[in-house]
Amino acid sequence: DKLWLLFTPVSITPLIDTEKREAMMKNYSVRTDLALEEKERFASDNVEVQGVVLEEEYDEENEIRLTRVVIETENGAKIMGKPTGIYLTLESPDLALEVEENSRVLQERICDCIRELIFHKISCEDGKELKILFVGLGNRAVTPDALGPYVADHLEVNRHIVKEYGKYAMRTEQLIVLSAIVPGVMGQTGMETAEIVRGIVHETKPDLILAVDALAARNSRRLNRTIQIADTGIHPGSGVGNYRNAMTEESLGVPVIGIGVPTVVDAATIVNDTMENFITALEQSQALRSTGEILRSYSAAEKYEFVKELISPHLNGMFVTPKDVDEMVHQISHTIAASLNLLFSDINAGESE
Repeated sequence: DKLWLLFTPVSITPLIDTEKREAMMKNYSVRTDLALEEKERFASDNVEVQGVVLEEEYDEENEIRLTRVVIETENGAKIMGKPTGIYLTLESPDLALEVEENSRVLQERICDCIRELIFHKISCEDGKELKILFVGLGNRAVTPDALGPYVADHLEVNRHIVKEYGKYAMRTEQLIVLSAIVPGVMGQTGMETAEIVRGIVHETKPDLILAVDALAARNSRRLNRTIQIADTGIHPGSGVGNYRNAMTEESLGVPVIGIGVPTVVDAATIVNDTMENFITALEQSQALRSTGEILRSYSAAEKYEFVKELISPHLNGMFVTPKDVDEMVHQISHTIAASLNLLFSDINAGESE
């Protein structure tokens, strides 16, 4: 009886009355930085998004899933809420393992994805120096947000050597000139990250920017086991609703490839998933089946808004991360850095396309 009283339409309706419904549907958005999850949201509703192409391949032997989302049109970008471009998503349970333990194949796949987008954005002629600026986004003092700075710690930068001794000191004709910066966050510097990077671009004139940042996911199963690589740049802080100036080719003047790993998930989405499981349990109960069917009739936006109302103000806006995130972030940073160092050594050895 108590369950019935709590979940009758009368108790839900005030939270999602007709006056709110239109605005709610307009503003409803799954809190995620992953283009794959945005596409999945429409697929679950049996909605085909025109101008968006999804391709998927799975390496069963190494447990690596590669998903390619290509947003081709402005209409597709508007619906997806993301810029037009290519989004490559790799999922693997080995991502957070130690570099000595995780699959060399995984590092090579990450390397291949980054290489593909680099040479999609710029051409590299034989004998020409390719200047790359690495930007490690995030706050080193906050573990789930420290991925970018940690990756920068393990990169083999060489710009200072080339400037001092010339490219022949590296014993190669084809050369990646790599520099790196960890600009911190606005609370530490009082400056937008894009402002800092724009000044560095003006002085050093790189051909390309690689930016690494921590992301937010919609599905907790993707935390610390998914990496997204996109040629559309990056929006620092967007995953937790802390929007800052975007780092894109339009804002910085050079192509920007964003690399991100989801390390946090919105608390409301966890409660929402729990509610979905609860509704399924109600539908399987003979006595409470009608209650489950009533709740199932509400849209995803309405249920999500209901959850946010229930957990407000104590949990609304809270983000959750695994308890062993410190170890995971360290290991993932080693994996990404190893992949980047592998990529740069391959190009320097003349294996670019």
